[in-house]
Amino acid sequence: MRNLKTIAIALLVAFGTTVATAQTKKVNAQKSTITWVGKKVTGEHTGTVNLKEGNLVFKGGKLAGGNFTVDMTSLGSTDLSGDWKGKLDGHLKSDDFFGTAKFPTSTLVFKKIAAKGDGVYTVTGDLTIKGITNPVTFDITVKGNTATTKLTIDRTKYDIKYNSKNFFDSLGDKVIYDEFELTVNLQF
Repeated sequence: MRNLKTIAIALLVAFGTTVATAQTKKVNAQKSTITWVGKKVTGEHTGTVNLKEGNLVFKGGKLAGGNFTVDMTSLGSTDLSGDWKGKLDGHLKSDDFFGTAKFPTSTLVFKKIAAKGDGVYTVTGDLTIKGITNPVTFDITVKGNTATTKLTIDRTKYDIKYNSKNFFDSLGDKVIYDEFELTVNLQF
């Protein structure tokens, strides 16, 4: 019996007794930023939207998960002022675009993460906008207590078709491109 205990202890020491536990780090929504760029034939608009809450999950010091909620009611342009800003912001919040009265939040949930090295990971996640969920894939860089990424989103996959040349003919210079860009800087 004593030899059996000795063998068991030796196996535990040889193969390790520690199990990597997940560490969830809450993202500081006030210090994190999300900026956007939407392009059209005649130019582009830029703006911001606020992170409501989010978490990154680490196992053994490596990114293992994440989930985020964005406050769509905070959506606003930064390249305009006065009446023009009010008109664009109101239109972006309307049902033509993000319908923020009915859909006040959007979410992103990490589903698959692959390490690329040097703090860079390829993430595939479920992005939900206007109640519609689609997969998105992007690279994210984690350094210290920050994480940064750029995503390109096809708005038409979320039933945002306003002035899309793929759905409407004869738009001329009123075409708004289907893809918009997000730059995300997270602090945790």
